[in-house]
Amino acid sequence: MSTEVKVPVLGESITEATLGQWLKKPGEPVAVDEPIASLETDKVAVEVPSPVAGIMGAYAVEEGATVNVGAVIGSIDAGTGAAASAVAPAVTSTAAPAPAAASENSDLPLSPAVRRLVLELGIDPSKIKGTGKDGRLTKEDVVAAAKGAPAPAATSASTATPAASAPTGARQEERVKMTRLRQTIAKRLKSAQDTAALLTTFNDVDMSAVIEARATYKDLFEKKHGVRLGFMGFFTKAVALAARDVPAVNAQIDGDEIVYHNYLDVSVAVSAPNGLVVPVVRNADAMSFAQIEKAIGDFGAKAKAGALTMEDMSGGTFTISNGGVFGSLMSTPIINPPQSAVLGLHRIEDRAVVRDGQVVVRPMMYLALSYDHRLIDGREAVTFLKIVKEAIEDPTRLLIDL
Repeated sequence: MSTEVKVPVLGESITEATLGQWLKKPGEPVAVDEPIASLETDKVAVEVPSPVAGIMGAYAVEEGATVNVGAVIGSIDAGTGAAASAVAPAVTSTAAPAPAAASENSDLPLSPAVRRLVLELGIDPSKIKGTGKDGRLTKEDVVAAAKGAPAPAATSASTATPAASAPTGARQEERVKMTRLRQTIAKRLKSAQDTAALLTTFNDVDMSAVIEARATYKDLFEKKHGVRLGFMGFFTKAVALAARDVPAVNAQIDGDEIVYHNYLDVSVAVSAPNGLVVPVVRNADAMSFAQIEKAIGDFGAKAKAGALTMEDMSGGTFTISNGGVFGSLMSTPIINPPQSAVLGLHRIEDRAVVRDGQVVVRPMMYLALSYDHRLIDGREAVTFLKIVKEAIEDPTRLLIDL
């Protein structure tokens, strides 16, 4: 007797996905709710849990196939772990021995991206200490472990098949199909350029006051709230302050109407294994510094572990993107439709500036506000950015709502 495995409901307006990877092979034992496949949607990777305990049956679709919600992708056969162990060798004996990896450590909380990397590198995940949330392994953990581990399998393979190795200096190419997430990112960014009248205005900000505040209170802050005091809390608060005076920046165009929001849901751009994603910090205007920093920290950990959900990604009225963490000096970010503006943060570097007629060195950062000129005019954009700058250079404004 077999139980069908179907594509689960993936979220509002999402009707299809790509089967990114099978996490279980036919014949392997499967526990109830254990992930057996990874689906790639327009926004995140989603694991498909087994509806019952048993033995992994035949695949109905191959990796890379597009599947609709509710479609049958495989089956779980009746049986126990003992029965499965007797079947599994017959299935896998014709293939090359698999590295000590996910199949032998199926109880480890591995995300699809981490599981794939573990298999590729031949690393035993049970011997790696995870640094992600709740001890989960991240891609960085696996890569670090691989760098410090010997690779005898690669050596033996190269000596066994010397003809397969490319000659020194050979020019090679590799074609890799774009993931559904990357395709969606490309379409949305191109759509934003084609639809919106994009314009970017710049300013720079002296980070001395914020740096001093963090240095003074970071230990007390972390001791009291259990979270590190970063820069994003200051900028989110500054954006909330500026949006009150310039509401168009937090609005959007819907047909021939403008929708104004009396709340601020900030999409924070963070790096994930499959690309840049933008989870949403909701009601950020009503949150404390600690709540903002904790929310962003949690999203960062979930992104690295491939655990972001549809709910985490939906909505958002304004975006803050921090290219400075990667060393960017200046950029022109693209808005995240249907939003109308995005604030780009960049790296902090000491620069010579004039203060009270004297040339002094200050830690400066360039700010970039890209916006939809159909809704936001230049005066509003410059005013918004000026308020953000003033609030960062004098954080007291954030406390007295000035």
